[in-house]
Amino acid sequence: MTYDIFAMYLSHYYRYHVKGHEDYKQHSLRTVNSFVRREFLLVLHHIALLTILLPITLFFRKDQGDFFIGCLFLTELSTPFVSLGKILIQLSLQDCWLHKANGGMVLLTFFMCRIALFPFMYWMYGRHYGIPLHAVPFHLPLATNLGNCCILAPQLYWFVLLVRKGYRLYLRSRGAPPAKED
Repeated sequence: MTYDIFAMYLSHYYRYHVKGHEDYKQHSLRTVNSFVRREFLLVLHHIALLTILLPITLFFRKDQGDFFIGCLFLTELSTPFVSLGKILIQLSLQDCWLHKANGGMVLLTFFMCRIALFPFMYWMYGRHYGIPLHAVPFHLPLATNLGNCCILAPQLYWFVLLVRKGYRLYLRSRGAPPAKED
């Protein structure tokens, strides 16, 4: 997570440096502050994972929940595709077939590994204990359900953003006028 924050900052810095922004001639508190303001939710997400979720999964779970921890590691399976997409854009290859195929993989892996994963974990828990899926949340501690909701909520938000971006790119490739932004 620390590496991700640093890599995101460097990407932010060089994007504005290349555009010739005066404040981006060298690294400074101003450039860091600009990055944090522009990417606040993403930075907060990474800091929360590093300072809250990591210690809980390493020290406070009393060797329980290995299956669920393993499933949560699957959420990172979409990250290489997201990163490849950003690299292709920086290389001005956003109109090539690889960028389009990668966009499909981003949507597929993001949905499967960051959204569909949660109902799957509840289903597997219910299957293991002979509980129907709709009753599983009532058999789990409130903290577990709240924790899952806190993890799932930003994933849904980011997925909606990805779908919107994909739709805009699809319209652009078809020659349609761009959709009105919300």
